[in-house]
Amino acid sequence: MLDVFNKEKRSWIMARVKNKDTKPEVKVRSVVHRLGYRFRKNRTDLPGRPDIVLPRHRKVIFVHGCFWHGHPNCPRAARPSSNEAFWRKKLNANIVRDRKNIHLLREQGWRVMVLWECRMRDEKALLNRIKTFLKEQ
Repeated sequence: MLDVFNKEKRSWIMARVKNKDTKPEVKVRSVVHRLGYRFRKNRTDLPGRPDIVLPRHRKVIFVHGCFWHGHPNCPRAARPSSNEAFWRKKLNANIVRDRKNIHLLREQGWRVMVLWECRMRDEKALLNRIKTFLKEQ
């Protein structure tokens, strides 16, 4: 994929990408809240700082952006063609880190759900997926 921005402009854009309180995270938190669950967000004492933590239920939800977390077979996860080696290394490290954090959380007895940014358009389907996860034992 050819980058339409020069190096300086791309760097400026990427430096402004949020890592907390993104639109997808806010959307998921809204759904969880509407379902009547109390939660904490971005707990730093847990591996991977999960986006949503439900301590009483021992459940966590990660809201992953397709690009940054390497969603397989997703057009939003296409890597930039400029500085390929950097992006390959960076994004592969993110994927490895995510797998490790999920593994550690499960070892500690947490149930983990990963929601992908591209799969949040259908509000009803999102609500049903979250509701099913939260009601599971």
